[in-house]
Amino acid sequence: MTDTQAQTVEKTGASPVTPEAIRRARKEHHQMRERDLARKLGISECEFIGAFMGEGATPISADINALLPELASLGEVMALTRNESAVHEKIGIYDNVHPGARASIVLAGDIDLRIFPSKWEYGFAVEKAGEAGVRRSLQFFDASGDAVHKIHLRPESDLNAYHALVRRFLRTDQPVQPGTLGSRARKSDAGNPSAVGDKVRQAELRRRWEAMTDVHQFFGVLRKLELTRLQALEMIGDDFAWPVEAHTVPFLLEQSAGQAIPIMCFVGNHGCIQIHSGAVANIKPVGPWINVMDPGFHLHLRLDHIESVWAVRKPTSDGHVTSIEAYDKSNEMIIQFFGERGEGREELKDWRALVESLPRTSNSNAA
Repeated sequence: MTDTQAQTVEKTGASPVTPEAIRRARKEHHQMRERDLARKLGISECEFIGAFMGEGATPISADINALLPELASLGEVMALTRNESAVHEKIGIYDNVHPGARASIVLAGDIDLRIFPSKWEYGFAVEKAGEAGVRRSLQFFDASGDAVHKIHLRPESDLNAYHALVRRFLRTDQPVQPGTLGSRARKSDAGNPSAVGDKVRQAELRRRWEAMTDVHQFFGVLRKLELTRLQALEMIGDDFAWPVEAHTVPFLLEQSAGQAIPIMCFVGNHGCIQIHSGAVANIKPVGPWINVMDPGFHLHLRLDHIESVWAVRKPTSDGHVTSIEAYDKSNEMIIQFFGERGEGREELKDWRALVESLPRTSNSNAA
């Protein structure tokens, strides 16, 4: 595919008709990341990977509940979960797994995941040769071809276990062809625009919010009142939620590092949420990105994608818990931060003070 053809594809949204065209584009743009090149070609990342069947990509089952108990055999790996604006990477072992029909959990200390199995549709074992040798990974995608989670092998990983796992979960069919997954555009979770200002729901929201004893009850409140997260924050009133300046996210990370305040950092998509718990130290801004580059944990966050940032208080049986939540232009949450805490423990006072010191912006919808 020529540059002119690629530009046409990018403008029209049409996809290449053959895997061969995708492979040619890979050779022409060998320095581009797969995700970025797939977007340039007007296809999903899953369709891009699928074009390399027999040339480094092997289709495997995406039945994550069957896979989870087997992943510990790989030993130390790197877990990667991302969305359009943030990438979360953790090194560890897939241990202490709890498969479930609606939600599965990994509580391995270093690797901490909340998984929604119904969103996992396609899987590939991917091998890519480079100057440092062959890089191997297990990559999983949703029905639209967007990545939900990736597992990258490290030098310490068990190669024999990896090959055995690929053989066991091998798919013999061709799971995806370029152009078969439809539009990658996903509806924004904008909710009902009339919700803000709805006094009846606003009163019920406050009643339910004040009655919470666990942060996880918040999801039930949203479902019951048919509200999005952002709508709830805008409705509840600034004693429970208030907007802060978007530029405070780098400041939050730098202050957490400087004051040695351990945090919890959540990054996710609709198929997987990945969590870091602990201190951060090495904060590096590079262009539009703010990065955490610590041993065992890397975070890459696009600051220019942040449209709004909210500080949020939720009641629990251990006192209120404070979070910082960043949203994009589509009202989708990019990233969420808490102070590190465990069940039965109060929130860290230093974390609470840090959040409450962040400069506020006005919220015309506040109660």
